[in-house]
Amino acid sequence: MPEAPVPEIISLRLPSRLELLAVLDRVALTICERMEFDEDTSSQMSMSVIEAGTNAIQHGHKRDASKFIEVDFKLYPDRLEVDVRDQGKGFDPGSLVPDVTTPDHLLDMRGRGIFIMRSCCDEVDFEFGRNGTVCHLVKHRAAARRAADA
Repeated sequence: MPEAPVPEIISLRLPSRLELLAVLDRVALTICERMEFDEDTSSQMSMSVIEAGTNAIQHGHKRDASKFIEVDFKLYPDRLEVDVRDQGKGFDPGSLVPDVTTPDHLLDMRGRGIFIMRSCCDEVDFEFGRNGTVCHLVKHRAAARRAADA
């Protein structure tokens, strides 16, 4: 049985300040470029990472700049995985988030982050524990790109 590939891991630790999301965006786009994602895929992944970071800062840390969000980018040959961690207590993704696809919520300015992440990523999961919340995002590389690298 072949060994599972070991990812390259790039980690960031940022104070919970919304203006630092621009740094997170730049790093996400640079990593997507390194993964050779096309422009649409890069935009989708960057938007998802920014949404996860925004949620961590606003909801997990209540904009407390003395707390840090931690972001790990894991680069595999076939996919990019991103973990965004905060120290918040977590939430129930099903009960606190309105269905933004209904006409009642279609134009809401807030509450769209999880919907956006789920629309743009191949996988979105949340883990809640004693040490906070982790939003786990996964985007697979296109089959043609994987085949060219094989």
